[in-house]
Amino acid sequence: MGCAISGLAAKSEFAEKTSEDAAAAAAYPSEDQIQMIKDSWKVIRDDIAKVGIIMFVRLFETHPECKDVFFLFRDVEDLERLRTSRELRAHGLRVMSFIEKSVARLEQLDRLEALALELGKSHYHYNAPPKYYSYVGAEFICAVQPILKERWTAELEEAWKTMFQFVTSLMNQGYQEESARQCQLALSPKERPDKRNTAL
Repeated sequence: MGCAISGLAAKSEFAEKTSEDAAAAAAYPSEDQIQMIKDSWKVIRDDIAKVGIIMFVRLFETHPECKDVFFLFRDVEDLERLRTSRELRAHGLRVMSFIEKSVARLEQLDRLEALALELGKSHYHYNAPPKYYSYVGAEFICAVQPILKERWTAELEEAWKTMFQFVTSLMNQGYQEESARQCQLALSPKERPDKRNTAL
C-alpha cells in the first residue's frame, strides 16, 4: 500500500527470515545499527499511540486472518471503527511499549533475550502463533516511515528489520518452549520421560 515493504514478496521474505529455521541464525544489530535505532526512536516515541493504531489497522488490512487472534476485533469489518477503537489503541500502546523496552535493552543482550522469550511464552497462552510476529515488524516499519520523513534511509530500515528479526526469533523460541512445557504437563506421570515411577 505505498510502502516499500508492504508487497507480499517483501513480507514473505521478512517472515521467512524469522521462521523457526532462522531462529538460531538471526543476526544481532551492530553498534551502528543500535545507535540508528535509538536515534530514530526518539522521534517515533512522540507518536507511539498513532503508530500503534496505524500498525494494527494495516495489519488487519493486509493480513485479515490476524484478527482471529484478537477476540475483540474478530468481527469488525469497518476500518474506521478500528481506527477509533479504544481497545485497539490500548493494544497498540502495549506493543509499542514492548518495542520501547526492546530498544532500551539493545545494549543489554541478556535482558532483551529474557523480555522477548517471556513475551513469546505469553503469546502461546493468547493462541497467537509465531507466524504473525514478523507481520507486526513489517507494519511497524511502514508506519514509521512517514513520521521519520527524510531521516528514513535504507540503512535505518535494515537496522529495524535486524532488530525485529532478532526479537521475533526469540519470541518464537519462547513460544516453542512454552508449547513443549504445556505438552509435557499434559502427559500423565507414567508417560513423562523425565519422571520415574518410584512406588514399590
